[in-house]
Amino acid sequence: MRQAGRYMAEYRALRERYSLLEICRTPELAVTVTLQPIRRIEVDAAILFSDLLLPLEPMGLPFDFVRGEGPSVETPIRNEADIERLSVFEPREALAHVLETIRLVRLELANRVPLIGFAGAPFTLASYAIEGGHSSTFALTKHLMYSNPKAWHCLCDKLAVVVAEFLKAQIEAGVQAVQLFDSWVGVLNSADYREFAMPHTRRIFDALNGLGVPTIHFGTGTASILGEMRDAGGDVIGADWRIPLDEAWERIGRDHAIQGNLDPTLLLAPMQRMLTAADEVLARAGGRAGHIFNLGHGILPMTSVEHVQALARHVHQYRL
Repeated sequence: MRQAGRYMAEYRALRERYSLLEICRTPELAVTVTLQPIRRIEVDAAILFSDLLLPLEPMGLPFDFVRGEGPSVETPIRNEADIERLSVFEPREALAHVLETIRLVRLELANRVPLIGFAGAPFTLASYAIEGGHSSTFALTKHLMYSNPKAWHCLCDKLAVVVAEFLKAQIEAGVQAVQLFDSWVGVLNSADYREFAMPHTRRIFDALNGLGVPTIHFGTGTASILGEMRDAGGDVIGADWRIPLDEAWERIGRDHAIQGNLDPTLLLAPMQRMLTAADEVLARAGGRAGHIFNLGHGILPMTSVEHVQALARHVHQYRL
């Protein structure tokens, strides 16, 4: 969950010289950032350094990152005509730099730990494309979704095709697991999820079946739709900190693995409180196979590296 980032001094040093998009688009820089946490923290996998919005630009939605505000899409989608103009592109060409990063990272890792690739799910990508950035209400997204379902499904169909091919290309390039991020899908209730998000997410996971890599399905604020997310696909379902891990696993089903679910803000707490909270997550997992200990969302920028290091050591040493 956002292994690399501003909580690491070496990452901040690079960001003083390069923008986020410059790092994503330059394989040598993206490799360096991908490996930074591996050299400092006892994690069990590397996560490709990239950004889930990268497919938007080749589709015809250029964006940039505004300091202090996050991503900003230059011309957000407002109507059906905007959706019709979007291109379905070949990621092996338009996003070749990401695939080169994967190949270089695999060489550097030399199989010390596996490499996880990722992409954004259609609902989350659509919400960025419509809102123009992050939103607290997703009012514009839901307005299009409810008022013009045909246009909504056309948009998500295009996104699903692109994302499925992008993840397949990442697997071809060498990632050993893939994660589909539906970061904002928790704003939907179960009925809306089934109607507006599930068909497109399921299409992606169906396209990955038989490719021989584990698939992870992640969202936040999803306690009420964990069962629907399971049905949409993924070998592993992510749970955030808003629901106890054992309750989440019951909703997901024990035939699936689970990822989670420590609150990232607990890494800002005193050391002992953080470790006690980690113990509770691990105790709720009960030592059962199929639990990937992780945060419920990304590491916050103000987090101490020492706390992240201590947490990883603690989890590896934990015994029931």
